[in-house]
Amino acid sequence: MAKKLKITLKKSLIGQTEKQRATAAALGLRKINHSVIQEDVASVKGMAKKLEHLIVVEEIDA
Repeated sequence: MAKKLKITLKKSLIGQTEKQRATAAALGLRKINHSVIQEDVASVKGMAKKLEHLIVVEEIDA
């Protein structure tokens, strides 16, 4: 079974830099409390690290 990450946007993107907004869009996050399921790979973990003050990340088995 491949590991997956459930990423949820918990804080607003208002006032954040354009790079952070673009990173959130690349992850597929749109609105507050919107969740996406992504593969557990280094590129996704890196994007999540840049937004760690705005999101909540949970590991799930899929």
